[in-house]
Amino acid sequence: MTSDEPALDLDLLAASLRADSSDLNAFVESLAAKLEEAVPGRVRVERRRSGMFGQKAVRSVSVDLGDRRLELRANGGAVQTRCAKLSGGIVLKNEALETDAWLAMLSDALAAEASRSEATRKALERLLTQ
Repeated sequence: MTSDEPALDLDLLAASLRADSSDLNAFVESLAAKLEEAVPGRVRVERRRSGMFGQKAVRSVSVDLGDRRLELRANGGAVQTRCAKLSGGIVLKNEALETDAWLAMLSDALAAEASRSEATRKALERLLTQ
């Protein structure tokens, strides 16, 4: 990112990530889709079908950004969020986080990634303007 380009607005990013939080299923689906577009090589999304013919729904989202792995698991009507500290792909520390703290950490990590990667920055800007 060059100095004459606007910096990524962390508050706007966090608000975008929380936009669908009133409906938990929509929030998890939206977050997974946004991350798959913004950082496709660093996110893993697990989807499962409910029943034999039910629609697939996101069960977990895991994104590796820098030295952290941020994980969200959807379990019925609740989500569990965790942050793992990585070194060489090995998990050194894993801790549960409140959802708001997890979203703030995700926003910070995505903003840091956007400052290093033009493609990520453009993807995040597209997400923020949708």
